[in-house]
Amino acid sequence: MTVDVRWATIEDAGALAAILCEMAVHYRQPPLDADRALSAARKWLGEESPAYPHFALAFVDREVSGLASVAIAHPGIDLQRLLFLKDLFVRDRARNAGVGRALIGFLADHCLREGIGRIDLTTEDWNEGALRFYDRLGVERHGQKVFLRLSGEALKSG
Repeated sequence: MTVDVRWATIEDAGALAAILCEMAVHYRQPPLDADRALSAARKWLGEESPAYPHFALAFVDREVSGLASVAIAHPGIDLQRLLFLKDLFVRDRARNAGVGRALIGFLADHCLREGIGRIDLTTEDWNEGALRFYDRLGVERHGQKVFLRLSGEALKSG
C-alpha cells in the first residue's frame, strides 16, 4: 500500500471536510454539520493558507485516509520557529498501515527544508494508542505542562 501525503489545497476542501466530520465522531464530539464543515474547509484552504499550510492530507488509493492539522509558531526562547501539530488523525480502516508515520515524516521533512526547529504536539493522557505510536517514533515527553484554554465568555473578557 502506498501512502501519498501532500499539503491540502482548495481542491481538497471536500476531502478535508469529510475527514473532519469523521474525526469529530471518533473523538466523541457532537457530529459536525457536513455543509458547515465544507464551508470552513473552503475558507481555511482558500483564504488562510497562502502564507503557511494548515493541513496535510494522506491518501491511500486516492482516498483521504489521514490528516495533520498544523500551525507555525514563531520564536520562543530559542529564536526558532516551531510547527505545532494540533491534530493527527487516521481513519479507522487505515490504522496500522503507515498513514500516521507517513504524515509525521512529511511534516518532519517540511521542517528540515524550511528551517523549522521542532514539532511540538499534545495528546490526551487516556489515548493509549497515540501514546504508543509517539513512543515508537521516539517523541520526547516534556515535563508536566498543564493544558489551558481561553474560550467562550472568558475569551470576550480576556
